[in-house]
Amino acid sequence: MSLGPLLSAPPPIPWHAFAALAALAMGGAQLALPKGTTRHRVMGYAWAALMLVIAISSFWIQKIRLIGPFSPIHILSIIVLITVPLAVWHAHRHHVVKHRRVMISLYVFALIGAGVFTLLPGRIMHAVVFG
Repeated sequence: MSLGPLLSAPPPIPWHAFAALAALAMGGAQLALPKGTTRHRVMGYAWAALMLVIAISSFWIQKIRLIGPFSPIHILSIIVLITVPLAVWHAHRHHVVKHRRVMISLYVFALIGAGVFTLLPGRIMHAVVFG
């Protein structure tokens, strides 16, 4: 494992990847730790901010061009830009079940699911993880 390929990649790829790794770790902690606490709220806002950074930065990553300068993964970015504020709104409204469902879906599909595709041969994270 070497961070060389990631650190030598042009911006915003390193920012995008480090934000995603931080969100992956923080999201895992959020799922495991007690809910409804001040820590949960603070970490939740930080996680939501990271998710927005990841989604917004993705629009400047155009390595795979299938629809103009974009790829189907950018549809996921649009979904994230809509669902992250929605999940925060559900929390503010005390709609815990809806909040939980949206947050878990974001974690599983937008982070883990999309992250798996970054490990395909030819991608920067493949080079980072597998050399």
